[in-house]
Amino acid sequence: QVQLVESGGGLVQAGGSLRLSCAASGRTFSSYAMGWFRQAPGKERESVAAISRFGGNTYLADSVKGRFIISRDNAKNTVYLQMNSLKPEDTAVYYCAARNSYYTYTYTDEYDYWGQGTQVTVSS
Repeated sequence: QVQLVESGGGLVQAGGSLRLSCAASGRTFSSYAMGWFRQAPGKERESVAAISRFGGNTYLADSVKGRFIISRDNAKNTVYLQMNSLKPEDTAVYYCAARNSYYTYTYTDEYDYWGQGTQVTVSS
């Protein structure tokens, strides 16, 4: 089992940057594929980015390509989401998720563990 804790959210102006972190408990972090999702008020949770166990494969949603970067540091049990050129439509609660598997996954029901979420608000 793994516990996930997100941090790094906050309020930022449009065009600004934030880096989200997701720290995982346990000693088998490298066994897990990781993902970032977001959920805006009144909308379904959507995939933003995903990364395979050792970071060799990544996925970015079309809406964030060229602006966001997903990475991981298995030695620190942490996955990151670097968010640049933020837009008001990026405003949402951001969640990280883990699946005990190898590749990248983009559906919520593919993940076994979830963090509590961190709020990102982008003002215009």
